[in-house]
Amino acid sequence: MKLIAAIIKPFKLDDVREALTDLGLQGLTATEVKGFGRQKGQTEIYRGAEYTVNFLPKVKVEVAVDDTRCEAAIEAIRKAAHTGRIGDGKIFVSDIGDAVRIRTGEAGSDAL
Repeated sequence: MKLIAAIIKPFKLDDVREALTDLGLQGLTATEVKGFGRQKGQTEIYRGAEYTVNFLPKVKVEVAVDDTRCEAAIEAIRKAAHTGRIGDGKIFVSDIGDAVRIRTGEAGSDAL
């Protein structure tokens, strides 16, 4: 099993959710986060004063998948989150040792 964590632009969340749902994946966690990458923030003008925003708003999407569906999920996220502009985000993949469904006690891939 794998845990896919994607940091994406906030307005792409619905597209990513829809792409993963189309694959038949159930369950997704989305968290509002702030951060920066190569763009290192941006300069804004508010009431005539210029200031720098060091941390940009992003969304972290996490989904646990079986090994057989990992590549398809990564590609679906990549395509759905792509804008072609700087700050599109990153996808991280980690191994999951085990998963347990609290309600039923199912473990491993059955818990997903």
